[in-house]
Amino acid sequence: MTDDSTISRRHFLGAAATVAAAAPALRAPSLLRGATYRAPLAKPLDAFTYSDVAITSSIHEKQLHDTLAVLQTVSDESLLKPLRAMSGQPAPGDELGGWYLYAANYDVNNIGPGFAPACTFGQWVSAFARYYAITGDPKLQDRIVGLNRAYAKTITGDFYENNRFPAYCYDKFVCALMDSHQFAGDSDAFRILDQTTDVAMQHLPAKAVEHDHPWRKQTAAPYTWDESYTISENLFIAYQRGAGDRYKALGMQYLDDIYYDPLSEGRSNLVGRHAYSHVNSLSSAMQAYLTAGSEKHLRAATNGFDFLAAQSFATGGWGPNETLCAPDSDDLFASLSGTHRSFETPCGSYAHFKLTSYLLRTYRDSRYGDSMERVMYNTILGAKPLEGDGHTFYYADYNFAGKKFYHPDGWPCCSGTLPQVAADYRIHSYLRDSSGVYVNLYIPSSLRFTQSGAAIALTQTGNYPFESAVAFRVQATRPAEFALNFRIPAWAQGASVAVNGNRVTSAATPGTFATIRREWKDGDEVDLELPLKTRLESLDARHPDAVALLYGPLVLFPIGAGQSDVTRGQLLAATQNKRVWTSSTPTGQIRFLPYMDIADEPYSTYMQLA
Repeated sequence: MTDDSTISRRHFLGAAATVAAAAPALRAPSLLRGATYRAPLAKPLDAFTYSDVAITSSIHEKQLHDTLAVLQTVSDESLLKPLRAMSGQPAPGDELGGWYLYAANYDVNNIGPGFAPACTFGQWVSAFARYYAITGDPKLQDRIVGLNRAYAKTITGDFYENNRFPAYCYDKFVCALMDSHQFAGDSDAFRILDQTTDVAMQHLPAKAVEHDHPWRKQTAAPYTWDESYTISENLFIAYQRGAGDRYKALGMQYLDDIYYDPLSEGRSNLVGRHAYSHVNSLSSAMQAYLTAGSEKHLRAATNGFDFLAAQSFATGGWGPNETLCAPDSDDLFASLSGTHRSFETPCGSYAHFKLTSYLLRTYRDSRYGDSMERVMYNTILGAKPLEGDGHTFYYADYNFAGKKFYHPDGWPCCSGTLPQVAADYRIHSYLRDSSGVYVNLYIPSSLRFTQSGAAIALTQTGNYPFESAVAFRVQATRPAEFALNFRIPAWAQGASVAVNGNRVTSAATPGTFATIRREWKDGDEVDLELPLKTRLESLDARHPDAVALLYGPLVLFPIGAGQSDVTRGQLLAATQNKRVWTSSTPTGQIRFLPYMDIADEPYSTYMQLA
């Protein structure tokens, strides 16, 4: 969702339009190499559910529990207040303020408190449902069901007419109700969804309308920032979960083929588009393939990811000033000194995790897991925690003079995606097919599943990514034959796998999954070694001397702004002491920290080589 409280959105739109008009159509990297599309798997990999995985990593669990603890302190009346007020109903309870506030006289020319009332309600209910699936807390289940019943009483046309983001809100309501049905056992969710859809469809455009295009009688800019082009994903999911054929048809109806058609042909049209929502929209394209078998939309999402990767920072983040960049341009480099709004972190991470998960499930290609891992460690896990007044970490700052900061307004859109993405570390860590399990993310955790009639627990331990060893232990009620597949990152030269102390030869090729198929017995152990070395990555081919220092999946951030006049040799010689790296230069030492460990220190992401 757009925020331009200090930057003119119109200025960026004008600049983007100029660039888009001048830029030639660029073909996707896979087509530039002359490659043909790989055939997707005959059957995509399956995801586990939230209750199948227990995470023991303190940083992952703390982010989830601390975020949900804040939301649990907010009363139901406060959560429902803007929905009731926008529907013309009595609205008791305290105002949350910030973006969540409904103000009938809101000045649409200024983004601030009242910008997006009620927009995060559905995301929070979705997060509660996912958290219930993890904890099984009956009080939380009761609250979810109660919120849904109370929400159902607010479903009116007035809510949508008074809303600058009717499609955005509808999309989140669909997600909340489907998650309430699937994970919290709300038996009334389908009925409430139908009621919601009956009303919403009278107040939404008949098809996807692009960002910045007017479609209703209100033509002020914020009324053109709704995101009807993202809603197909959750509509398809509603159909998959049994809500009815209507939702498959609606999913097809709202596919944004103005966006997807060029991408499906290998032509980039990302430049100038709103970053988060258009990356999020690629998940709708993936669902069109997974639900309706549309290979055109699979090609669009596949190429879209390739184009996105070509304009991403070393952290995996993208979209400075919430705008996708022109290909082969100076836009990314200019952002290093021109903005502190480099990546819309919780929302962008949520979109990135979903897209890379869909692509990984479809192609079984480890590079999508590599990309997900990079975003996890270098963006979202370093987000400042949600505060009780709704102040939220919104933008990661990759400026040469970077610093972590909160959004000035309470309860922006990123307060909705933060608890969702924090819950989802579980479902992205492991995948499966009929032959066995794919280990995607290396997070201390335990997976429980059934294979060939045996109850299996796979426990993962280690101090990765600060140490190279990851250990797995199998517990099984009886011996069972299946495959364990371990993602070997593309950077992990010299990786190895050992089973019960015996090294498995030719199994750990970087950029693949190492497959170990055998009869597994209770007590079997697997030791994975992913050699961690420092390396440099240039921002892009146009700026080879603007470099980031990496160690395995971690970007190492130099503490203190504007580091420059260092050599490649000095950076590559950086030494590690637990979670701190230092590099010696003629003018003194440079100290590096991973993003997770930066508090309020100034830092930079890229350095200029001497």
